[in-house]
Amino acid sequence: MYNRIKILIVEDEESISNFIATTLKAHDYTVITARSGKEALSMIPSHCPELVLLDLGLPDIDGTQVLQKIREWSSIPIIVVSARTQEDDKVSALDLGADDYIAKPFGTSELLARIRTALRHSAKSAPGQNLDIFELPGLKINFDKRQILVNDKDVHLTQIEFKLVSLLAKSAGRVLTYDYIITELWGPYAVKDNQILRVNMANIRRKLEQNPAQPRYIFTEVGVGYRMAEE
Repeated sequence: MYNRIKILIVEDEESISNFIATTLKAHDYTVITARSGKEALSMIPSHCPELVLLDLGLPDIDGTQVLQKIREWSSIPIIVVSARTQEDDKVSALDLGADDYIAKPFGTSELLARIRTALRHSAKSAPGQNLDIFELPGLKINFDKRQILVNDKDVHLTQIEFKLVSLLAKSAGRVLTYDYIITELWGPYAVKDNQILRVNMANIRRKLEQNPAQPRYIFTEVGVGYRMAEE
């Protein structure tokens, strides 16, 4: 099923690289590997992988620099796979354009699920895809009509609430950081105050969720941001 999907593993530790490569090959992915940041940057334009698994602790240049350089010209899905577990590291990588972040050690099922999510999101973002409607069980968002239905009933959201829900829905399955959301909603010079987001999210959950304390649609990644469930 995935034999035409090529994944680049950027990892300097041979044992980890081999483990990931073996796992991916067993699930019919094509695998190429790089042991340094510079090697990865040279391989991407020549080998055209569909997804990159990127370690941050590389021997020549930091993985965040690799991430920045790739994002200067490409929107290829990038999943950071790193031993750095601090929230600041995760937030920084996501803000720089990573599609996801997995902390080492990780399970193979989690890795494969994150890869599938990133690839699905990439396919939905491709030109020609219909992004007018987003649906989850009991929830329907019509972006063009600016309409939200919960169990087939119209729900009124304020302009900011609708923008927030739409932003998350269009990146369903991905974590959007607090700063990214604030910049997208209020502009690059807005004060990075998470409290205003929390207030809006509390209102949104009261309107959309059957039980706001146990949300089905929008999840909080503590200290990082919010994520919309996938279709």
